[in-house]
Amino acid sequence: MRNIEFIHQHHFENNYRRLYTTGELSLFIDFFWETDFDLLWKQHPQGFSDVLFPNLGYTFLINLGTPLVMQVNEINTPIRNDGFLPRLNHIECFHQPGNLLFGIKFKVSPVLFEKRINFSEYKGQVFSLSYLMDPQLLQQVRSAYNFEQRVQLLQQYYLQQLDTHKTFLHKAHIVTSVLEHSATNNDFLTLAQERAAAYGVSAKTLQRYFKECTGISYKNALQVMRIRSAISKILQNPRDFHAAAWGYYDHSHFYKHLRRFLSRQNLIDLQPHLHLLKNLHKKEDR
Repeated sequence: MRNIEFIHQHHFENNYRRLYTTGELSLFIDFFWETDFDLLWKQHPQGFSDVLFPNLGYTFLINLGTPLVMQVNEINTPIRNDGFLPRLNHIECFHQPGNLLFGIKFKVSPVLFEKRINFSEYKGQVFSLSYLMDPQLLQQVRSAYNFEQRVQLLQQYYLQQLDTHKTFLHKAHIVTSVLEHSATNNDFLTLAQERAAAYGVSAKTLQRYFKECTGISYKNALQVMRIRSAISKILQNPRDFHAAAWGYYDHSHFYKHLRRFLSRQNLIDLQPHLHLLKNLHKKEDR
């Protein structure tokens, strides 16, 4: 059984616990999450996998259960302890009974104000979390009684970090504001020069902020958001999808971007939905 992001939305909404951040924490943390698979093991005693499309940001993975295997692009990595996962990858996580994962999904660089790290070099695989998270804090998270305690502990820690390093929040605020504006307004084509001017910085500075915070350029970040938004719309209601609403010239232009974005297997999984979309557009062109 493969649970695919966007397609099997019920699985990801009901078998993962999530707590979204608010206030200052929302500048760089999207949400805390933990797997909740107890009921699934009866239905799938041989295990199952979860498939995720490339996304922005980074995830801290803390393994609270038995080892599991995660495929990042074409590389299989055993997850025995903890890991740092750049989300701009094709990911498939193979779950077996006894697995329990806790994670933090970051919008931008999770240690921007703690360490000088070139996050653009972190790509294509799962990395060790040992250098990026304080070992004592990691042990406290492991020892916490439940999901709520883990979240409370980490919220307190990161709020203290924000209070100590307020001067470093400026660049994170600009990057996350740009991303939120683009998502809210379906605006993925505005040039960096124009967007930078709205925040009183140069286009070069905005590009540097994006590289430091997300590991990729301003344009590439918006293109990831653009195709994810379009895919979500197709799967929710293909009859209401129009490529022009996302700035594509036509269906062919959209499909070329989709093929660059998806792995071969994920493209195959989406074919039934894309076939329906293609037929709908043929009817409109008559």
